[in-house]
Amino acid sequence: MFPKYHVIVVGAGHAGCEAAVAAANMGSKVLLVTMNMNTIAQMSCNPAMGGVAKGQIVREVDALGGYSGIVSDESMVQFRMLNLSKGPAMWSPRTQNDRMLFASMWRQKLEEHPNIDFWQESVPGLIVKNGVCKGIFTSLGLEIESDAVVLTNGTFLNGIIHIGEKQFGGGRAGEKAATGITEQLLTLGFESGRMKTGTPPRIDGRSLDYSKMELQPGDENIQRFSYTQTKLPEKQLPCHITYTSDKVHETLKEGFEKSPMFNGRIQGLGPRYCPSIEDKINRFADKERHQLFVEPEGWNTCEIYVNGFSSSLPEDVQYKALRQVPGFENMKMFRPGYAIEYDYFPPVQLNMNLETKQVKNLFFAGQINGTTGYEEAACQGLMAGINAHLAISDKEPFILKRSEAYIGVLIDDLVNKGTNEPYRMFTSRAEYRILLRQDNADLRLTPLVHELGMKGLEERMSLVEKKKEDIVQAEKIFDSYSVDPELINGFLESKDSSPLKQRVKLRSVITRPNVTLDEIRQTIGELDVLFDTLEQESVMSAEIAIKYDGYIRKEQEMVDKMERLEAVRLFDDLNYANMTSLSIEAREKLNKVRPRTIGQASRISGVSPSDISILLVHLGR
Repeated sequence: MFPKYHVIVVGAGHAGCEAAVAAANMGSKVLLVTMNMNTIAQMSCNPAMGGVAKGQIVREVDALGGYSGIVSDESMVQFRMLNLSKGPAMWSPRTQNDRMLFASMWRQKLEEHPNIDFWQESVPGLIVKNGVCKGIFTSLGLEIESDAVVLTNGTFLNGIIHIGEKQFGGGRAGEKAATGITEQLLTLGFESGRMKTGTPPRIDGRSLDYSKMELQPGDENIQRFSYTQTKLPEKQLPCHITYTSDKVHETLKEGFEKSPMFNGRIQGLGPRYCPSIEDKINRFADKERHQLFVEPEGWNTCEIYVNGFSSSLPEDVQYKALRQVPGFENMKMFRPGYAIEYDYFPPVQLNMNLETKQVKNLFFAGQINGTTGYEEAACQGLMAGINAHLAISDKEPFILKRSEAYIGVLIDDLVNKGTNEPYRMFTSRAEYRILLRQDNADLRLTPLVHELGMKGLEERMSLVEKKKEDIVQAEKIFDSYSVDPELINGFLESKDSSPLKQRVKLRSVITRPNVTLDEIRQTIGELDVLFDTLEQESVMSAEIAIKYDGYIRKEQEMVDKMERLEAVRLFDDLNYANMTSLSIEAREKLNKVRPRTIGQASRISGVSPSDISILLVHLGR
C-alpha cells in the first residue's frame, strides 16, 4: 500500500511542517502523518508569530529555506517591530495572524510540494530493529517503512486537559491524546518527564466594549519576516489593551481550591515566562493589576484571544472574573481556558543534530524536547528535517554554532544543559546577539543551506548577493559624502549633540548616539537621491555595522577565541568515569551528554573550567 519513504514526520504542527518541507527540499521523499488533516499548522494558542528573540528565529528559519516567515507575512493582520527604543540587537519583529488563513496557507504549500505525501492516522509506535528506526506502525496496524523518522508530537503524548476539577485526555481542545509512543520509548531506554502549558479563554468580540480599552495599532511601516518579496496586507487590524483589578483577582481566588495547579493534580512544570493568571496572582501578590492584550483571531471572525489570561480554573470562575475586566462587562465566551499536561523527553538524550542517542535515524523536534512556542518548534523541525536527510545520505550533520544563529543557541542549550521546564528563547540567552540580529539572518545562513544542496534557493542567493552589493555601496556613501555644518547643526542641537565646526563625512555623524540616518535624510534631502537606489534593509544593515562597529568587532574576537575550543575534538570512546581528576558531577554529565568538542563540553551545566583544563591536559593540549 505504501512505498518506502526516506523520511516520515509524525505530527503536523509547526515543527512537523518545517521538518517535512526541509527534508523534501533537501531531496527526500517524505510522508507527513497527522491525526487530523484539518488541523495542520494549527495556531493552538495565540494567533501571533515572532516577538522578542522569537522574531529573530522566524527570520533565521526563513533564511534557511523554511516557510514559517512566508506564511506569517501572507496571513498577517498586524505588524509591530518590538524594542525599537533599544539597540538593533534587540529589535524583534512580530505579527498578529489570521489563524485560519495561516493554517490553510501552510497546508496549501505542503500539498503543492511533489516530495510530500500525507496520511491521517494516529501513530502508537515505531519500527526499531537493532537500534535503528526503520519506520512506524499505525493504529490500524499498518507498517510504513522509512530510512528515518522525525517525531514532532507537540502536547499530544499522553496529554491531559485540566479545567478546574475536570480532567480528560486530549492533546488539544477537541482532539484526543496520542498514546503508545512514550511507553515504547521507555522500553528502549529513554527517560521521559511531564510538562504543562495552558491557553486563555476565547471570547466573542462582538460582546466587548473597545472604548474602555487602550488602542494598540500596528506599525505604519509594515516589514516582512521573509527575505523574499511576500505579499503584505493593505490594512491592519488593531489590538487592544485592558487590565485586571483587585476585584478580578479576588474573584479568581475563589476558584483556587479547585485549581489543578494548586491542589497537586498537575505534576508537570509550566512555562516560567508565560504563567497562568492564577499563578501571576499567587506569585506577584503585590501587583494591583495585570495587563491583558485583546487580540483578533483573523479577518473574518469575531473570535478574540485574551493574551495574559491563561487559566485552568473552573469555567464559571473564569467567566465571572473576566466580566469584571473593563470592556468585558457583557462578554460572551466561546470556550474556557485550560491547562494541558503532556510527556516530553529531556533533550540531553539527543545529539546536536537532534538525532536520539539511543536509536539511530530517530529525530525529535518541538515540544517533545521540552520547548514552548511556535517559533522554537519550527526551527527545531527545520533542523531535524535537514539532518534526517543528511543522516540517511551518509553526510556530515548540519549544526549551527552559537555564534551563527539563535537556532544554534537553542539547540546547544537543550542538548548540553537540558531543561526541566518549558524552554523559551530570549535575547539574553545569546552571548553574541549583536552578531545575531534580525536584519542579517540571510547573510549569515542562506549561503550555508545553499552549500548543503537545498533546492529552490537560487532566487534567495541572488537576493543575498544583491544585499551584499548594496551594503558595500551604502558604506561608500557614508565614507564619501561630506555633511555641511549649516545644513545639519540645527538638527544636531535639537538632539543635544555638539554642532559641527567644519564639513565631516557622513560616517562620523552617524556614529553619534541618538542620531539616525532616517532623521538626517529628513534634514538633508539630497541624501535621498543617493540612498533610494539601494534596498532600505541593506542601508539599515550598513548603518548598524558602522554605528556599532566597536561592539561587533569585540564580539567577533570572543567568537574567535571560542572557535579554538570548538576545534578541539573529543574522542567518541573517551571513558570519563576513569578520569578521577574530574569532579564527580563532571564525569556524570560528560558521560551522559558525550560532547563532540571541548567547546561543547565547556557549556554543559556542572562542568567547571578546571574540568576543561583537565580534559585539555588529557588530550595533550
